[in-house]
Amino acid sequence: MTSDDTGDIAIRARGLTRRFGTLIAVDHVDLTVRKAKVHGFLGPNGSGKSTSIRMLCGLLTPTSGDIEVLGLRIPEQADALRRRVGYMTQKFSLFDDLSVRENLEFLAAIQDLPRPAARQRVDELIDEYRFGDRQAQLAGTLSGGQKQRLALAGAVIHRPELLFLDEPTSAVDPESRRDFWDKLFELVDAGTTILVSTHLMDEAERCHRLAILDHGRLVADGTPGDLAAKLEGRTVVVHSDQPRRAHQALLKVPGVLSVAQVGNALRVLSEPGAGNVDGLRDELRRAGVDADVEAAAPNLEDVFVAATQHDGDTQGGGHADRGLERA
Repeated sequence: MTSDDTGDIAIRARGLTRRFGTLIAVDHVDLTVRKAKVHGFLGPNGSGKSTSIRMLCGLLTPTSGDIEVLGLRIPEQADALRRRVGYMTQKFSLFDDLSVRENLEFLAAIQDLPRPAARQRVDELIDEYRFGDRQAQLAGTLSGGQKQRLALAGAVIHRPELLFLDEPTSAVDPESRRDFWDKLFELVDAGTTILVSTHLMDEAERCHRLAILDHGRLVADGTPGDLAAKLEGRTVVVHSDQPRRAHQALLKVPGVLSVAQVGNALRVLSEPGAGNVDGLRDELRRAGVDADVEAAAPNLEDVFVAATQHDGDTQGGGHADRGLERA
C-alpha cells in the first residue's frame, strides 16, 4: 500500500477466501473500496456477496486472505471496528413489539451513547427519516418501506464511517427503494462509505463503482459506465415480426453469447469480433427471418452476462435465470 492512496481507501481485501467444507463460497477476491462512495456487489443468490460482507465487517473469519477496513486488520481488530461501522440486512432485524422510538433508544444504548446525546440523536433521526407522527407506533405494524427506513436509521444511529448493506431493498416497493437510495446518497455526501450488495440491475447502476461476483469469484470490477464501455460493438437489437423464430436462429450463430427478448425486440450479446450488424442480418435472412438489426449501446445487464459466461452454459443463458432482476 503506497502512502498516496491509504487515506482514500476504506476497505482493502486481497485473496479473500472462505470455504465451508468442500464448498468454496468466496474464491480469492481482491477488493478496494474508496471512502465516501457507494460500492456495489452485484450477483445472483449464492454468488458470495453476503459471505464477503460478513468477513469484511468481522462477523466471519476468512479461510485465507488479508483484510484491512478503516485502517484496522480484520478479524484481529474486529472489536475496534464495530463502533465505526453499521450493518443492515434484507430481513427486518429490529423489535416488532417496541415502538419506533423505543427501537432507536435501545440501539442508542447498545452503542453506549450518553443519554442526552442519545435523546438528541433519536429526535434527529425521527425527523430526518419522517417518523414524527409514528414514533409511538409498534415497529411490527409498519409497512415494508417504513421498516426499511427504520432499520437504516438504526444502522446509522452512532454515525458510522462505513455502512454495510446486504440486499437491503429486496422486499420493498420501487418508490420506497428510490427513497432509500436518496438517503444513501445523503449519507455519502456527509462522508459515509457504503458497501451494498444487490441482485437488482437498476440499483447496481446507481453505484459509483461495482464488483460483480459469480460462484464466489470476482469477475468484473469498475464503474458501471466503464464496464459497459468495454462491450462497445458487441450488442445489437433485432426487431422482427417473428421474434421467436429470430431468437432460435440467433442462438445458432457462432459467437452469440446471449439473446434476450424484450417485447418484440431481441437484445443480442456476442463475443468480441462476432455478431456484427451485417453478419447477423445475413444469418437471419438465411434462416428465412425478415428482421431489422441495429447496433445498441451496451448496458449493465450485458456486462453481467458477458462476465459470468462459463463453458457449458446454455447459449442465450438468460440472466433472469441467474437470479438477477431489473425493476
